[in-house]
Amino acid sequence: MSEMITADLVDLDLSADTKEAAARALAERMVAQGRVTDLDGFLADVAAREAQMPTGLDGGIGIPHCRSEYVTEPSLAFGRSAEGVDFGAPDGPADLIFLIAAPAGADDAHLTILSALARQLMNAEFTSALRAVGDAESAAALIRGDETPAPSTPAPSTSENSAATPVAASAGVAAGSSAADASPAATAAADTGADEQPFRIVAVTSCPTGIAHTYMAAEALENAGRAAGVDLVVEPQGSAGFTRLDPAVIAAADAVIFAHDVPVREKERFAGKPTVDVGVKAGINRPTELISEVRGKAERGEVTGGSAPTPVERGGEAGEGYGSMLRKWLMSGVSYMVPFVAAGGLLIALGFAIGGYEIKSAPSVMQHFVWTQTDSWAALTFQIGAVAFGFLVPVLAGYIAYGMADRPGLVPGFVGGMIASTINAGFLGGLAAGLIAGGVVLAIQKVRIPKAVRGIMPVVVIPLISTAIVGFLMFVVIGKPIASAQKGMTDWLNGLSGSNAILLGALLGLMMCFDLGGPVNKVAYTFATAGIAVSSPSDSAMKIMAAVMAAGMVPPLAMALATTVRGKLFTETERENGKAAWVLGASFISEGAIPFAAADPLRVIPSAMVGGAITGSLSMAFGATLRAPHGGIFVVPLIGHAFLYLIAIAVGMCVTAALVVVLKGMRKPAAGSAAPGAPEDISAPTADTKQPVAV
Repeated sequence: MSEMITADLVDLDLSADTKEAAARALAERMVAQGRVTDLDGFLADVAAREAQMPTGLDGGIGIPHCRSEYVTEPSLAFGRSAEGVDFGAPDGPADLIFLIAAPAGADDAHLTILSALARQLMNAEFTSALRAVGDAESAAALIRGDETPAPSTPAPSTSENSAATPVAASAGVAAGSSAADASPAATAAADTGADEQPFRIVAVTSCPTGIAHTYMAAEALENAGRAAGVDLVVEPQGSAGFTRLDPAVIAAADAVIFAHDVPVREKERFAGKPTVDVGVKAGINRPTELISEVRGKAERGEVTGGSAPTPVERGGEAGEGYGSMLRKWLMSGVSYMVPFVAAGGLLIALGFAIGGYEIKSAPSVMQHFVWTQTDSWAALTFQIGAVAFGFLVPVLAGYIAYGMADRPGLVPGFVGGMIASTINAGFLGGLAAGLIAGGVVLAIQKVRIPKAVRGIMPVVVIPLISTAIVGFLMFVVIGKPIASAQKGMTDWLNGLSGSNAILLGALLGLMMCFDLGGPVNKVAYTFATAGIAVSSPSDSAMKIMAAVMAAGMVPPLAMALATTVRGKLFTETERENGKAAWVLGASFISEGAIPFAAADPLRVIPSAMVGGAITGSLSMAFGATLRAPHGGIFVVPLIGHAFLYLIAIAVGMCVTAALVVVLKGMRKPAAGSAAPGAPEDISAPTADTKQPVAV
């Protein structure tokens, strides 16, 4: 097996001033050594990983990394920057930069060594030696483990492994026979004494690529556990697979820490214990705080109620602002609600298409259903869709509460949402009910309770008390004012006409194209679906729905058109993505434009917003209506003024494509680009299927 790093892959005078330039400079060394076959494709994979989460770490370290099909063998390139390069670390630029490249199908042995390096980056002696090393050959030897960094202070050898090389020593931990073998349990037990049982924590770490952050977080948590005198065992769920913690170790644990950016595998093993659930960088940057936090939860008796996982989106940094957390909670509810909107709305629209709008007055199919009558099938699809639509507000409220408080929030959230539907408080009532339910549950969980009743808290006490409180507030205190506000908004929509309607269409078009499936896009979409989520939606509500869907189709269709008419302005990968964008755009999947927006946001996003605003305003001006909340061109027969509606989409698509082509054509070619028209930032993420494998 060839060495993963040689002197040719070391640059001790890295002059790059951006993370993209740094990655390119180091990647070019890999290309020169035959370790990377396609520079642009590999850089796109690196940037796609970087877009998921910045790879800068405290202590002046940057670790851009990915798994890519363009890598022929696991490789490391190291650069040392005198000025520093910003990789998004909280404490500033990085001066030590490691580019870690693994093949898409890298074997476990290679990935174990890469993971060992990630652990070594948490070793201050190792990083200090890299800052002091004077030549590339010595730097490569130090990273390989051929040379051992001198300790900053003399320390006696404590084990037979104390003289092991840096990467080799860590590899033993990363690839050990079990996670428990690598734990500091024995040390903690010795420090606390035989008669005193140490506090026991089990932890799981994982990141999208499973190479670097996973093992850095594990190392940081283990070190913090030793310092705190607790028995902390980590299960790193990395690319090389993972060794499950012994069930007896989990059962004996007093608390759990999840530091992850991908779902924890077999998470149900850890149910019923006090849990801290954060992103993987929190495990690297503030492990001591996490240990203190989970010990506090254990003292208060706060436990995870069951096996249902907390949404990964909730796992942010503890320092997040309230506005950011509120957005995540609301998006949790919306994300679970959208499938009900799509299924129910399309079934209702299908019922209208088969049996006409009078089908909404048909008797229940329980009393009258004739297998051979078209109207009976139309009534069946309509009534199924209407039932699905009836879940919208309860699901929205229930999963907002779930996003805040995990499973204990579901019951009061669903009940509060159902009350909102009953009293005609609509979506505004659902939003309020979900937030109140989640807040009430969180407040109850903070109350210190006797250990004897902790077992019934998640299944009896919390649901009972929280549901009673939410029900009282919704029925008696805030329900009526919210219902009045909902009615006022509905009346305002029904009264829209002329220039007001056109301006609203433009605004909704801007929102749909601003973040392409993100929170702003979802706000506009939810606003539109709220209007048609009734048995007899108003004409204005159906116009709004039509404008929203039309605008949402524009960005991917426009990028598909741009890659077709001026392909030389795009990379080969982007041209391939453009072909898929035709289908995605026609299906009303705005996310089809995300690869292009991520690669060139300053040109693509404003262009998309202009086209979306034009399409939204034209749709409103033409009086196009839509009863279905989704479907794209496949629901054209259900659209009022369908021909004019398609013209509105075509105009917006052409405007956006033209703006993108003009703006891309005006820029200067990037240094080292393959052709005069090549994008200057070809390291940006794409939606091509040849992306780094995330595990």
